[in-house]
Amino acid sequence: MAERAQKSLGHTSRANHSVSPRSSEDSLRPATSRSPSIHLKSMPSPTAAHRHSFSEQLRGMPASPRSSRQFSLSSAGVQDLMNNPPKAGAADPAFAGRDWHDIAVGELVDPTEVRFVELDTGVEDATNLLIDSASTVLLIRASRNETSAIGTFDYKDLNQYLLFATGRLRPDEEHLAFFQDLANKAQQGQEIPVKDAKALGSKEPFVVLPHTANLTTAVEAFGGGVHRIVIAKEGTDEVTGILSQLKLVKFLWENGHSFPVIDQLYPQTIKDLGIGSQHVISVNGDKPLKEALALMDGEGVSSLAVVDNQQNVVGNISTVDVKLLTKASSAPLLDNTCIHFISVILSTRGMNDGKDSFPVFHVSPYSTLAHTVAKLVATRSHRMWVVDSPSPSSSGPPTPSIPSSVLHNPLHVASTPQATPSFISASASPSVSASSLPGASMSGRLSGVVSLTDVLNLFARASGLNPNDPAETRRHRRRSSSSSLIRGSLDSARSSSVDVSKILR
Repeated sequence: MAERAQKSLGHTSRANHSVSPRSSEDSLRPATSRSPSIHLKSMPSPTAAHRHSFSEQLRGMPASPRSSRQFSLSSAGVQDLMNNPPKAGAADPAFAGRDWHDIAVGELVDPTEVRFVELDTGVEDATNLLIDSASTVLLIRASRNETSAIGTFDYKDLNQYLLFATGRLRPDEEHLAFFQDLANKAQQGQEIPVKDAKALGSKEPFVVLPHTANLTTAVEAFGGGVHRIVIAKEGTDEVTGILSQLKLVKFLWENGHSFPVIDQLYPQTIKDLGIGSQHVISVNGDKPLKEALALMDGEGVSSLAVVDNQQNVVGNISTVDVKLLTKASSAPLLDNTCIHFISVILSTRGMNDGKDSFPVFHVSPYSTLAHTVAKLVATRSHRMWVVDSPSPSSSGPPTPSIPSSVLHNPLHVASTPQATPSFISASASPSVSASSLPGASMSGRLSGVVSLTDVLNLFARASGLNPNDPAETRRHRRRSSSSSLIRGSLDSARSSSVDVSKILR
């Protein structure tokens, strides 16, 4: 069965500790004939009144608890938190004095953190496990008794399924029949298996390394744009753990003194190091949340900067946040504003952590690499937004500084955003009011982004490695979406084809 499933999800090869790329689940998408256009927004189920489907459960409006909470930190306290992120944790003595080229990837992973679902596991069950396990990814296996993985299910997949369930994901002509069949199953209250949800769109390469491979192999792969690597026992398909970009960056940060080549980079500014990108994907704070989710899916990214009409950063939305949209009362959030959703995110974090949560997702061009990495690790983020000084009439405070009345009733202004060709925005129409919001000095105008990929690419090059161009991987990831959502004239700026085999050597 594992062999048959492997064929349906793609193949992975391993040799001499080299990274093994595979476009995850590409072949799940069936070849279909042309079919009339479908509409998924209305999916009643007269034959299944006893059961509510994933999409049918999206009802009701959650109240924002932030409207009745008082913050324990002053604006000065929040500013200090952003300027002075937590320092690195204590170094692991097990790695003291060791050359990182001799450290095996298997030493950084924990088998107890691995969570599996099967090909026929329902999307709802997989979603519940993803949320309850506090993991960012589940591994897909052919059957319950298998120890090998043939794919992944993560919050990007969940976001795409939610877009499908709410009618925001529109197929191209090639896949209309498949979408119609899936819609019919949902209408009848049938369980949608993970394998069908994965077929909604192509994903990034599924990469496997033997547990004995050294860290340089992982750094080189991550520096080329791979986000996670499945670790298997050498000579077998048995999974022993999952290594993510964040886990590796955290390890290198906490044990930096053991790796002089990397440690010497930390005092330098990100501007001097020349890392990051000025091509940033953002969404205006007063745009509907559903536009932000569709933009993330269409562009193949895991998070967006939320900005005001002067491009000042006011927050951050990521695919992990879609876990707040799976409850029966969450549907109205999709039509509410991004700025309101940020308030819900921060309120939820505050209640879960027992303390206020603040968005500290930005740095300046003159921030040191140490400062930037510390924030990435502390916030468990995949990217930091690079900001310049706030623009005039900025609405750039973090969400906690925004009165609840503004959150629930975002103001619309007559002015339009300043033209910035390098930014991709969901809309260029007027957005969040600037003049009435306090705390503008706590943010700034969006000018770039530094990601975990950028950091690991720098580490790889500084160590004499040759990572692939992460920009090429990003271009492939954007093109891999099967969604035909309108994205303006973005496609005209992209190359027409990419050889997947060249993403990794």
